[in-house]
Amino acid sequence: MDLKLEMIVLPVSDIDRTKAFYEAVGFRLDVDYTASDDFRVVHFTPPGSECSIIFGEGMTSTAPGTIQSLYLIVTDIEEAHAELTGRGIEVSEVFHDAGGLFHGHEAGGAVHHGTGQERLAGPHPERASYGSYLTFSDPDGNGWVLQEVTQRLPGR
Repeated sequence: MDLKLEMIVLPVSDIDRTKAFYEAVGFRLDVDYTASDDFRVVHFTPPGSECSIIFGEGMTSTAPGTIQSLYLIVTDIEEAHAELTGRGIEVSEVFHDAGGLFHGHEAGGAVHHGTGQERLAGPHPERASYGSYLTFSDPDGNGWVLQEVTQRLPGR
């Protein structure tokens, strides 16, 4: 049985502000549909992704900004940093983890690190696949992690 992740619901406080943000990031707008005063759906897909995000009115009762650690994979983290900052998106500096390929990262309510996993500035020294990151948040604080993957692990 195939189980494919298709959509992630983001809780947001201002639909039009969030729509403008994801357009600036470069996500493709798939749908902006209003059915009534209390139901509006906005659907975006990141370039190259099969999984989309959706937000709007009447979509979720979850507090805005509480979704964290949504991963986007890129093949060149420095190029992604330059493109996003060129689009006016506030992103972290590129960083890597001192203890291996999993990073020390704290954003919003998410904490990803253990002993020896401190966050160090710059890409992974050997540019190891899965080893370099940057982060950004949407206007409500929903948090994204970009991870550089140049060669997939076997079976991926």
